[in-house]
Amino acid sequence: MTDHPTEPWYPTAAYLYVLHLDGPQLAWEFLRRNPDYRLDWLRRRRRPNAAQGWGLRLMEDPALDARDAHPAWFPDHDGVLQVHPDADAPPDAGAFEFWNVPGRKHLVHDGKRLVLTAHWPGCCARLVLAPGLADGMACLYARRSCATPCIHYRALATALDALTAASVAVPVAAVRARPTPAALQELHTLQALDAVLAGASLRQVAEGLFGADAVADWHADGGLRSKVRRLVQRGDALMRGGYSRLAQLPPLEKGRSASSADRP
Repeated sequence: MTDHPTEPWYPTAAYLYVLHLDGPQLAWEFLRRNPDYRLDWLRRRRRPNAAQGWGLRLMEDPALDARDAHPAWFPDHDGVLQVHPDADAPPDAGAFEFWNVPGRKHLVHDGKRLVLTAHWPGCCARLVLAPGLADGMACLYARRSCATPCIHYRALATALDALTAASVAVPVAAVRARPTPAALQELHTLQALDAVLAGASLRQVAEGLFGADAVADWHADGGLRSKVRRLVQRGDALMRGGYSRLAQLPPLEKGRSASSADRP
């Protein structure tokens, strides 16, 4: 008999990083668990266009969690900043300086653009660098026009404020408030999903998530069983297409369609 406390999914501490992920990062956590996606990753050389069906520009290694992966979603979500050369820059114009971008940097060409991702405590910035942009060149930030520009411009302003503040002084740590119920649900959903993918029963999932004492009076019609079942169903739905809403993607193509799972 398998000793479930030794299973990788059992210790909740292994999932604490999930509490601090944003929407696109959470989307990747669910997608990388999809068996069909993992199969496409193994066959990526024979199926060079497979990424498009998953809402990606390029296939990303599913063995990497959101702390190390850099999935290139298509289209970009609201937090992505486009950086362009300023063709009519005033004398005091700000300049793009690669080494002054705060945090741990990751640079990748996604097939069409050069994308810079920077992580520092409490934040993640994603910059699309336009062709012709060079270090030290006057620059401006842009986003695509849309039917509801005010909402998207607020997201752009928030991302710029975070980038500007960190450029002045990069924090060595981030003080966070108590996790929200929504963040805890994401953690429990991923843990429950991993458990059932590993063959655990609903009762074993409940014990891993809520402790042995919580399942002492386990029965078929109990509220805890219903709660765990809903977490499992939600995780499966997000894994099989619902992740697209977390990444702010349009409905996926037939065969990769979004599910009915909603982010809380």
